[in-house]
Amino acid sequence: MADDLVEDYVEHCRMHGSSWTDIGTALGVTRQAVQQRFHAPHKRYGPETMTDDLRQAMVQVKQAAVHHRNNYIGTEHLLWGLTAEDNTATRLLRAADVSPEELHRAVGARLSMGASQAAERIAWTPYSRKAMAIAEERAEAAGSARIDCDQLLLGLAQIGRGVAAGVLSDAGVELATLDDCLRRSG
Repeated sequence: MADDLVEDYVEHCRMHGSSWTDIGTALGVTRQAVQQRFHAPHKRYGPETMTDDLRQAMVQVKQAAVHHRNNYIGTEHLLWGLTAEDNTATRLLRAADVSPEELHRAVGARLSMGASQAAERIAWTPYSRKAMAIAEERAEAAGSARIDCDQLLLGLAQIGRGVAAGVLSDAGVELATLDDCLRRSG
């Protein structure tokens, strides 16, 4: 958990203009050490790795970030996009007796207005990247080369941290319940 917090801190600082030297000084290491540890390239998920439904949800994700002037894509943006339209995630939520519309409103209430214009290419937070990596693992385990909305929803529930995890928890959504519903429907 400490590693996750440090990674979040470093990414936050970089997103807000701190230099590698400043971050290294704060962590008590050299610029080179912090750069080598945290400047690893992150996997990019292109449209070819997503189902049509997930690509459409990602349009909603980016629109939410831009509209709220956020220069990052957090778990809250991902949950907003997943619950914006009918897809495998909303059907899974309904199967678990959870209203996707109520979740959409709840996450919308947590989207905060940022101070900057969102760039054309918006950085993903560590938790968002982890949720996507989990979704990719679940897709591969299911024998699919493409990630779908329900797998990303399960990824958000599985990491258990971030704004989306709080919204899901507040709504009583549990990973085990979602997994059970998915097994029964699949």
